[in-house]
Amino acid sequence: MNIIDRFLKYVSFDTKADGNSSTCPSTPGQLVLGKYLEEELKSIGLSDVSQDKNGYVYATLKSNTDKKVPTVGFVAHMDTSPATSGKDIKPQIVDYKGGDIKLNDEYSILEKEFPFIKNLVGEKLITTDGTTLLGADDKAGIAIIVSAMEHLVNHPEIKHGDIKIGFTPDEEIGRGADLFDVEKFAADFAYTVDGGPIGELEFENFNAASGNIEIEGKVVHPGSAKDVMVNALIIAMELNSLLPSNERPEHTEHYEGFYMLDSLEGDVSKANMSYIIRDHSSEKFENKKELLQNAVDFLNKKYNNAIKLTIEDSYYNMREKIEPHMEIVDIAEQSMIELDIKPIIKPIRGGTDGARLSFMGLPCPNLFAGGYNFHGRYEFVPVSSLEKGTELVVKIVENLEAK
Repeated sequence: MNIIDRFLKYVSFDTKADGNSSTCPSTPGQLVLGKYLEEELKSIGLSDVSQDKNGYVYATLKSNTDKKVPTVGFVAHMDTSPATSGKDIKPQIVDYKGGDIKLNDEYSILEKEFPFIKNLVGEKLITTDGTTLLGADDKAGIAIIVSAMEHLVNHPEIKHGDIKIGFTPDEEIGRGADLFDVEKFAADFAYTVDGGPIGELEFENFNAASGNIEIEGKVVHPGSAKDVMVNALIIAMELNSLLPSNERPEHTEHYEGFYMLDSLEGDVSKANMSYIIRDHSSEKFENKKELLQNAVDFLNKKYNNAIKLTIEDSYYNMREKIEPHMEIVDIAEQSMIELDIKPIIKPIRGGTDGARLSFMGLPCPNLFAGGYNFHGRYEFVPVSSLEKGTELVVKIVENLEAK
């Protein structure tokens, strides 16, 4: 199967994650895609293929060399973001000649909003029809890995050691590595294929936490509310105003962290807020959590302990776990250079399963999957990025054996 057809097949599965679900995987569509992948991996000749009860898919391409070669893994996730519908995706293939890209009568990828598309003139792009996300995050990564394994099976003259494959559920809601069996995976190191545009190579990411807030108000008739009513929504607005406005996602870049008000719902009597807290620096990360706690403590003195805050860490910057193994980053970088791919080494303004896996004893930097504008209707992926991603996985495997 060519990589376009493979990718289009994968995005036909509705695998939108659900952060409100307590099951693993959080949605049944992920199990369905996982079962399909299990059968596909068996059909192309991989060994030890299984989908476990939690939806994780594992497989091995056995070594075909007598040399002692490190066991490398490649990991991608099956779920798509809960931010936008992933049901009934209708991809469009566009031979891009420049200018705006019409998705439907209401939505277009506008050159003035996404000026980087000027660099993609002449490319074949897979876009949405403007009603859903595409699912390149991370079904492009899955397609790249499976296509690379199929190429290696069909070209036994390419020597390699054992190669491990892992496909995870629920990465988009921060649970992708929760039940990953590192011992069963049995790789010396791995790469997630979960990055953005071609050339991305990442070994550092945000430290991340969630802040969940419950606010208890007091309801009385507004006509007799003086000095009695406590409006939970007003407290929520006041709390948000105490956080630095320049430290929001829309005002930050590079190594700058942020607070993001992710949801706010309620009424006068009760309100619930959720924040995500991010920073690459562990010191600044701790300071951000402390500032949110201080803001709550300040308002609790004013409003008689009306606010309850729970902060939970989600993942940490994998840099400290990768730096002792920088040779695995160097191999990926050299492999890109050999394929005329310009390496773009930068911090992830987010997280991957690789961050958690690195702290679980599996050093795991991140490779590009090729897509742009993840999580929304403007998402797209160039076909050439899928093809180059496949070549990169093969080249990394070749270079490991050649060392």
